[in-house]
Amino acid sequence: MMGPQQRQALQNQIWQIANDVRGAVDGWDFKQYVLGTLFYRFISENFAAHMEGGDDSVTYATFSDDAIPLETKTDAIKTKGYFIYPSQLFENVARDAGRNDNLNTMLAEIFTSIESSANGFPSEKEIKGLFADFDTTSNRLGNTVKDKNARLASVLKGVEKIDFGEFSGHHIDVFGDAYEYLIGNYAANAGKSGGEFFTPQNVSKLIAQLVVHNQKKVNKIYDPACGSGSLLLQAKKQFDAHLIEEGFFGQEINHTTYNLARMNMFLHNINYDKFNIQLGNTLTDPHFGDDKPFDAVVSNPPYSVKWVGSDDPTLINDERFAPAGVLAPKSKADFAFVLHALSYLSSQGRAAIVCFPGIFYRGGAEKKIRQYLVDNNYVETVISLAPNLFYGTTIAVNILVLAKNKKDMETQFIDASKFFKKETNNNVLTDKHIAEILEIFARKEDKEYIAKSVRFEDIQANDYNLSVSSYVEAEDTREVIDIAKVNAELRTTVAKIDQLRADIGVIVTEIEGDEVTA
Repeated sequence: MMGPQQRQALQNQIWQIANDVRGAVDGWDFKQYVLGTLFYRFISENFAAHMEGGDDSVTYATFSDDAIPLETKTDAIKTKGYFIYPSQLFENVARDAGRNDNLNTMLAEIFTSIESSANGFPSEKEIKGLFADFDTTSNRLGNTVKDKNARLASVLKGVEKIDFGEFSGHHIDVFGDAYEYLIGNYAANAGKSGGEFFTPQNVSKLIAQLVVHNQKKVNKIYDPACGSGSLLLQAKKQFDAHLIEEGFFGQEINHTTYNLARMNMFLHNINYDKFNIQLGNTLTDPHFGDDKPFDAVVSNPPYSVKWVGSDDPTLINDERFAPAGVLAPKSKADFAFVLHALSYLSSQGRAAIVCFPGIFYRGGAEKKIRQYLVDNNYVETVISLAPNLFYGTTIAVNILVLAKNKKDMETQFIDASKFFKKETNNNVLTDKHIAEILEIFARKEDKEYIAKSVRFEDIQANDYNLSVSSYVEAEDTREVIDIAKVNAELRTTVAKIDQLRADIGVIVTEIEGDEVTA
């Protein structure tokens, strides 16, 4: 098993290779080539391992393409979801990449072949378009075919150099971790756009543990704005001791990020029949209506984005928004995502949603939606986090925890703004911080300056304000000043100054007298 230091060394090597192979191309623009190549290597090794069936005497990469019976191919597609011929395997293509004058067209044909192998099979929708963003004709790779092939060869050879060891169960985890490490680094270096598709792993871990707390099992887990799938995958890691009965579901509006999320599922060894990632606008074109309700909902939706809102008169009758009696403002869709998540949540489940803090105190439609949530006892906890935890924003965001099975009418407020460790560019939550927050969440006990459970009547009287600072008193860390002591010291100082002036006056008088005598 790979230790933490070995893993860190491997990740450093991977990032160095990613920077080396991109050349003068911006890393954000080039990410799909590095990530896509890593994915291509993973599914090649995964598929070869499947075809070899654990027999050390069999090396699938040496087989002739013509030697594969149709029945074997069909069985492999039913199991893995796709098919790769021996000649199409990453190791065979990478070996000769530097000498292949047709590399860019060959790769395009291989990717098309892998995707089309699933046509007519249950895995078709999970495989279709996976390599759509790996454009081997793009000018980002160079202006001539020769330049494109040279850049592609450098990416293939770079990924080939990474030593993941023999393909096995724990090395699947290493592949997945490497992929998420790359995504995280690209996000960290991409500014605001990076935060729109990746939730830092430490925050994802907290959110995942919040939704699974005290759950013996969940039917399935859902993220309505899943980005690259990082929240869903953190939930998978937290469910090792639990049971997810029907898998992982997510929807993403950005096509490139949608493909990253699907690749991410495969890279974490979630088979095609255990995940369902869909492309589209969750608010106006929601998927999975026939799959709800979900026992666990996690989400980090975009903050305060515009949406159609009241310009579409049919939305007020939508079952997701109608119960609140009002739509989220057109200029701020935050509560539209919240109401969507609530609608998809089961009666025994829990949702944890990252929210912009303004929605918890602003008036108008947002106040009416808060009133609906509080009056119906859906708000379990509001947690305020430290600033600068996310990529692309320094805002101190909140986590809104919703539940439909609360046993009392109190809402818990947690001020976790001091729970962070300062790192170079961002603050982070450590495992210790996460454990502390979860313990406070679980106990539901008041803790001075940190947590308070508030009665429904008090929230109602406070105009349905759900800001943590309205209920949890901030600790006054200013130095306490003893005014009486300060005044006494001032009197002493003034007396000394007066005495000093008097002494100086005597000296001056004596000097002037001496001058007159002289």
